[in-house]
Amino acid sequence: MAKAKIIYSCTECGGQVSKWQGQCPHCTAWNTLVESVAELATSGKNRYSSLATTSMMQTLAEVGAEEVPRTPTGIAEFDRVLGGGLVSGGVVLIGGDPGIGKSTLLLQALAHLATHKKVLYVSGEESAQQIALRARRLSLDARGMYLLAEIQLEKIQSVIQQEKPDVVVIDSIQTMYSEHLTSAPGSVAQVRESAAQLTRMAKSTAVTMILVGHVTKDGTLAGPRVLEHIVDTVLYFEGDTHSSFRMIRAFKNRFGAVNELGVFAMTEKGLREVSNPSALFLSQHGAQVAGSCVMVTQEGTRPLLVEIQALLDEAHSPNPRRLSLGLEQNRLAMLLAVLHRHAGIACFDQDVFINAVGGVKITEPGADLPVLLAIVSSLRNKPLPEKLVVFGEVGLAGEIRPVQRGQERLREAAKLGFTLAIIPKANKPKQEIAGMEIIAVERVEDAVAKMR
Repeated sequence: MAKAKIIYSCTECGGQVSKWQGQCPHCTAWNTLVESVAELATSGKNRYSSLATTSMMQTLAEVGAEEVPRTPTGIAEFDRVLGGGLVSGGVVLIGGDPGIGKSTLLLQALAHLATHKKVLYVSGEESAQQIALRARRLSLDARGMYLLAEIQLEKIQSVIQQEKPDVVVIDSIQTMYSEHLTSAPGSVAQVRESAAQLTRMAKSTAVTMILVGHVTKDGTLAGPRVLEHIVDTVLYFEGDTHSSFRMIRAFKNRFGAVNELGVFAMTEKGLREVSNPSALFLSQHGAQVAGSCVMVTQEGTRPLLVEIQALLDEAHSPNPRRLSLGLEQNRLAMLLAVLHRHAGIACFDQDVFINAVGGVKITEPGADLPVLLAIVSSLRNKPLPEKLVVFGEVGLAGEIRPVQRGQERLREAAKLGFTLAIIPKANKPKQEIAGMEIIAVERVEDAVAKMR
């Protein structure tokens, strides 16, 4: 028997080299090469056949485009993140920290789908008894749900071909292994091969495939980055496992909007939808407090009200601290420089702490103006006006830039009882919004002056 050849595969791009080195020559990432075994060529059908069927060349106008039908999962927040529901032949990859609720959510969704679809739950981590106990604890009707405890890819493919289910859940992709490969389950080669074969099967048989993926310490999906490129939809669980609230965010979706957010609450009966997620991210203060500012952020198609809190304290070291939770830390340093240069407010002798209430992560630049006003409020120990909502992007020249969907944000704030808004001038609506006073500003110094 020929000796197996050792190769090194990159966990970021999937590139392969014959010798280990610190930097991947393909994507220039550091410390991403892991040892694996090169696979011997086997006779027979090539397992790397194309995902799409070959067709004749034609113009784009000749292609018939139809709206993709959706299958609701019975969980409205989950359907929102998916773009309206599951798609036949679609492949969904969902990742998150251990114990955050991935298997619980999918078990609840399959229990609802089993009433009118044929569903299959493939478990590679838990036994059938463990899953049955969980379903009983969640009070789910599991009579129409099929279960398969298996980790060998070829056996799973055989069952899918014979039973022809409509929806298949693979929990998890890191436990699957193919007999064509000699490397261990969870290795780069096995994860890539299993995902590619399951995706190919989903496209050829119109089966909806949901893959559960592990995450690394950095919070990214474990395995090669090519995994995210193969699938149609990539979802991430957010939130602290010590909190009862969970959030699912779409980072990629070929059938819907990205950055869509679904909010859940973990209860004894599983994950429950949160009808008014803005209430989670707003603190209930008995009286007005300094350093608190409410903003309206846009998460996909949904406007959310989030409270931004700032705390400034006199620094007792030569290097003042700059700590930001839920917002980008480098952007905080930039905003402090803009505040000093254009509004004349210096914070070089202050420790600055910023927090987005509720554990939500805000990545859009519309949080710039609320952060600045919260900082000024904390520095002066002067609360902002009651029922005030703020949003706007701040430029290096001190200008207040507009953000997308400004009117939808204002309507959402007015619906929740806010009566005053400080917004960019370019976002000022042409028609007045009932019950809301709108202050439009063009410069940082104008926004700060409105607080005096």
